[in-house]
Amino acid sequence: MIGRLNHIAIAVPDLDAASAQYRDMLGADVGAPQDEPDHGVRVVFVTLPNTKVELLHPLGDASPIAGFLQKNPAGGIHHICYEVDDIRDARDRLLDKGARVLGDGEPKIGAHGKPVLFVHPKDFNGCLVELEQV
Repeated sequence: MIGRLNHIAIAVPDLDAASAQYRDMLGADVGAPQDEPDHGVRVVFVTLPNTKVELLHPLGDASPIAGFLQKNPAGGIHHICYEVDDIRDARDRLLDKGARVLGDGEPKIGAHGKPVLFVHPKDFNGCLVELEQV
């Protein structure tokens, strides 16, 4: 069902500093910040030859990333994103197997402009999983 690894998301307390670290220390291709108000985050994508790293920063106090950073002030890995061909089929298969899809279960448009869903971390070894339709 899952395809390739799309990205690994890291919550960061300072988006500019994290972007500079990837660009200046690691020589990575770092994109421009973009606000994703539907998800409560500001993101920067770091493009690698085989995947991406998504740097996440809260967009307001109600952001789920704000809560994550309160528990993890230095930041940390927030989620991993896998590609799927059909997001609704993937959702239905997961629900049939007992996994919990977060939110209302309907896909939202993610930072890449494609439908996404999140699956509860308790159902995947403590890792929040995002599925993105390709």
